[in-house]
Amino acid sequence: MSLVVATATPFHGHVQPVLTVAADLVRRGHEVVVLTGSRFAEDVRAAGAQHVSLPPAADWDDRKLDLYFPERAALPPGPAQLEFDLKHVFGDPTAAQYRALRTLLERRFPASVVVSDPLFFGTTALALSAPPGRRPVTVSLGLTMPTLLSDDAPPVGLGMPPLVGEGARKRHREMNAAVREMLAGAQRHIEENFGECGTELPGFVLDCLVGAPDHYLQLTVPGFEYPRGDLPPSFRFAGPLPARTKAQAGELPQWWDEVTETERPVVVVTQGTFDNRDLGRLIRPTIEALADEDVLVVAATGRAEGPTEIEAAGPVPAGARLGGYVPLDRLLPHASVLVTNGGYGGVHEALRHGVPLVVGGDGEDKPEVAARVEWSGTGIDLRTGSPTPETVREAVRTVLSEPGFRKRAQELSAEFDEHDALGTIAEVVETAA
Repeated sequence: MSLVVATATPFHGHVQPVLTVAADLVRRGHEVVVLTGSRFAEDVRAAGAQHVSLPPAADWDDRKLDLYFPERAALPPGPAQLEFDLKHVFGDPTAAQYRALRTLLERRFPASVVVSDPLFFGTTALALSAPPGRRPVTVSLGLTMPTLLSDDAPPVGLGMPPLVGEGARKRHREMNAAVREMLAGAQRHIEENFGECGTELPGFVLDCLVGAPDHYLQLTVPGFEYPRGDLPPSFRFAGPLPARTKAQAGELPQWWDEVTETERPVVVVTQGTFDNRDLGRLIRPTIEALADEDVLVVAATGRAEGPTEIEAAGPVPAGARLGGYVPLDRLLPHASVLVTNGGYGGVHEALRHGVPLVVGGDGEDKPEVAARVEWSGTGIDLRTGSPTPETVREAVRTVLSEPGFRKRAQELSAEFDEHDALGTIAEVVETAA
């Protein structure tokens, strides 16, 4: 049995994958403590792990982010918001995270391994605090695309695929230099945060997030990530995490038999479980776009009150079915297309089932995910988080009518089957212990 600490920034999208890993390690006989936000205590205990809350300086409710960071709401998605998040959302809690982690390890739970969300900077500080052997082994889970700069691909944040042809690598280097310059202020700010921990960043922060941990396990497959010839030796593709536990029959909507019995294409649309406060951005346009198409539209709103909000916004076409928390692992085997705002986990769940995609998302990592969907040939990037119904209709028609999208999605599904993310993580943990 190994003692393992798992750390996660208190965001739903960061915590849930870490809990999937924690639950699996518990099932394998390891003892796991999860250091994360106080609001996730019940979820941690449900995973079979022990919960330790972050100190107030690093703990917040991600559902009320504007209350904690009111300046952020005024920033448009893109570089300005990225810089703010690096400085304040992820950078400023570094010292508090680090001290809480060191206290946990030294006084309560002497773990040999720390498994972490890569944006939990306190674990990065731990990795930089001493050589291997004088601290726990650090394992970073690549919950979204890798951030390190490369000669072979554009920097994260531009939402564009690698350039090709003569001069591509030179142009990538120029873009990397521009990003370093743009984030120079954030770099200095974060260096000060790490200085409070008594550690020093050995280079550009986006590179360190990948290069500093002893092991960096990217939770995808090579077919969904831009090829790079300059990855560090610690980098490894582990494959995507498995889906959450399937819902029981009683939790399925009343119209479920229509999904399983229809001969029409089933088009699923979702804005995920977090970025779904405004269902008029993607779900409503999709319902309107496909009102006269010979398809069954299933809208998974992610919120219990979501269907009522959709109905209040206007008539719901006869070919649409509305649900709140509709389990994607039950729904996607019947789907012909997933229309999504581009969450990393949801996109991988669709590809696991060989389902092609139409992606309309902005903010956070969503433009990067959308760009990889189009680059991999598994779907269409709408290049906006608020598409018009006409744009959605054209994209869905294209994906349904051109078999190459489904073929590529099925090929990635087969590539997924060649990887065992939880087994790989457990192997690293057990070898390091």
